[in-house]
Amino acid sequence: MHWHGAAPDSWFSHLAIECNPETNQNTWLEPVDDQAYAEATSPQGIAATSVSRNGTTRFINLGNNLAQTDPELEEIFTNFAFGETQQYGDLDTRMRILVTMASTIAMSTAGEYQKTLQAAFVNGVTPLEIKEVLYHAVPYVGMAKVAELISIANGFLSSKGVKLPLEPQAVITSENRMEKGLTLQKSIFGERIDKMYETAPQGQLHFQEYLSANCFGDYQTRPVLDVKTREMLTFAILVSLGGCEAQVKGHIQGNINVGNDKSVLLTVITQLLPYIGYPRTLNALACLNEIVPEDK
Repeated sequence: MHWHGAAPDSWFSHLAIECNPETNQNTWLEPVDDQAYAEATSPQGIAATSVSRNGTTRFINLGNNLAQTDPELEEIFTNFAFGETQQYGDLDTRMRILVTMASTIAMSTAGEYQKTLQAAFVNGVTPLEIKEVLYHAVPYVGMAKVAELISIANGFLSSKGVKLPLEPQAVITSENRMEKGLTLQKSIFGERIDKMYETAPQGQLHFQEYLSANCFGDYQTRPVLDVKTREMLTFAILVSLGGCEAQVKGHIQGNINVGNDKSVLLTVITQLLPYIGYPRTLNALACLNEIVPEDK
């Protein structure tokens, strides 16, 4: 349900075209009365319109019947997720969509993931970028969580006329994946990587080698997303998983090292709050304050 109309200080013209009237007619509801018009064009009403616009352009509501079944909950969530939290920080729409998409992958929430797909597509996120967020998530959340969402993404992209498979993006070989991955790791985390190798028990050294060759070599050397974006997505994924505080702290430092400062990470946490809840949000905030203390 929505309505169109001029504001008190601007004009409005509406041209309606009805197609296939026997099967696809619009349902015209009651006229807007003077009271509703006055409320909608007040400063508070204009703010509510902005909330609705954010919800439409960023996270299109697919098959969600909350407005009919639970209108109070729908209003509370919408006002918070597309109103208050959007006013914090300077992340652009594209990055807000990408970090939220990464979060839905981490939580394996197919319905919310579909909404981020729609929002990504209408806001200029490319098919390669959409698929790459999924690929990037595999070493952090596991294929078991990602596989179903890959099928959803493939179905969505095919419905938009995108031919699959997309062009290959790998820039490593089986011979150099370890070298390339280790180089990338060290460019982000510095001497910490050498220390991890030096302190790993002999029977556990293979995990460090897997991190270098697989997590960073196989996945993160792919050029679709830059290092700053990847570290931000990793942070969003780990925060959303919960119980990963040690890794969250490590990637907070990684984000700082590549140029995503504390204000950026605070904005990511704020963006994710409506989706991951307060406990995980506050845990992430505690980790952030530990690694990057507030300037007294």
